[in-house]
Amino acid sequence: MNIEKNDLFLHWIVVGIMLITLIIYLFICYQFGHELQEPLPEAQRVVFRTVFYIIAIVAFPITNLIRHIQLRLNQTMPGNKSAKSRYLLTIIVSMALVEGVGVLGFVMYMLGDDFNTLYIFTGLSALGLYLYRPRQDEYARIVEALADRME
Repeated sequence: MNIEKNDLFLHWIVVGIMLITLIIYLFICYQFGHELQEPLPEAQRVVFRTVFYIIAIVAFPITNLIRHIQLRLNQTMPGNKSAKSRYLLTIIVSMALVEGVGVLGFVMYMLGDDFNTLYIFTGLSALGLYLYRPRQDEYARIVEALADRME
């Protein structure tokens, strides 16, 4: 099993880009937020906020399930793709799904909600980035499974 320390470098770049994107959302809201906001009436915002919270709550178990399925497929799917590229796709999908939670907070802020809602959604998204970060042991299992198939 030949695993280099920098095999997951590109995977961590993806995580970094997603984290920078969350920071950009916060920056935009702080610098230009009030000029960009298009406030909805409170009753409509409550409906949107409730739906967005439900989406955020459901996004985590669904991301976990999709990630689990992808990790198993990375180990068992035929083809000549490398373990690195297989795992990169898994990381990209996981990061995109949890980044969506941060986007919901940005949208709610633009619809007239306060910073508190933005912080909650951004924090949840950052938690997702941490939970679904690249892991050496997951990558090693994929490399091992693919090496076993080649024998």
